[in-house]
Amino acid sequence: MGARENTGSAAGAGGTRGRRERLRAETTAEIKQVALGLMASGGPDAITLRAIAREMGMTANAIYGYFATRDDLVTTLVSDVYTALADAVDAAWEGTSGRGAATRIQAWAAAFRDWALAHPEGFRLVYGDPVPGYRAPAGGAAPEAAHRVCTGLAALAAEAWPGAEPLYADSDFAWSDFDPGLLDKVRPAFPELPPAGVALALRVWGHLHGLVSLEVYGHLRGQTTSPDKLFRAELTQLVRALGVAEAG
Repeated sequence: MGARENTGSAAGAGGTRGRRERLRAETTAEIKQVALGLMASGGPDAITLRAIAREMGMTANAIYGYFATRDDLVTTLVSDVYTALADAVDAAWEGTSGRGAATRIQAWAAAFRDWALAHPEGFRLVYGDPVPGYRAPAGGAAPEAAHRVCTGLAALAAEAWPGAEPLYADSDFAWSDFDPGLLDKVRPAFPELPPAGVALALRVWGHLHGLVSLEVYGHLRGQTTSPDKLFRAELTQLVRALGVAEAG
């Protein structure tokens, strides 16, 4: 009888812990969502633990039990957002494995734009407005996700390189032109890619990021009713400029 009672008590304790963990996870998710909402309505400097506590009806002391500092929260947000982006573009790249370079480049680019438009606050957090006073931890807020995005861009360049290489015959790019941290990520993954290929990856990034940023920040709203058509045209021109056969 006593053994049964002990077993029941243990099960009850486990159930209580499980409920507490679920509640904590739900509250943590809500804190992050509220933080992004505050950023959307008031800009990056609106992200404060006290403001979040007010929005959620919590005391400031209670919210400190989830995030000890504002910077801890921002680091978590950046990591989550960057990881979601890396997952989206990686899925697009892997989903076109074995297909032509143009198809793969366009799929990666479209996934980047789709993610940015679906998560404008996240895009602004990682690629736009800095959070005043925020100090990222050593190595960055999302080193693994940043590594994946960097290697994804290098993969675009590597896929295009057979067609693009003649365009770089007179290139004077050298390894010293690039940040050693970037090269530490790219060169082991794509040892055949020369310095001009790394430059190509950054140029592709500039094409994609520039137009998507204009759209996310609303700067195209008064200029065109078809930003998607504009983006597709940019991708078509990019593929042609790379000397890559266009997707059929």
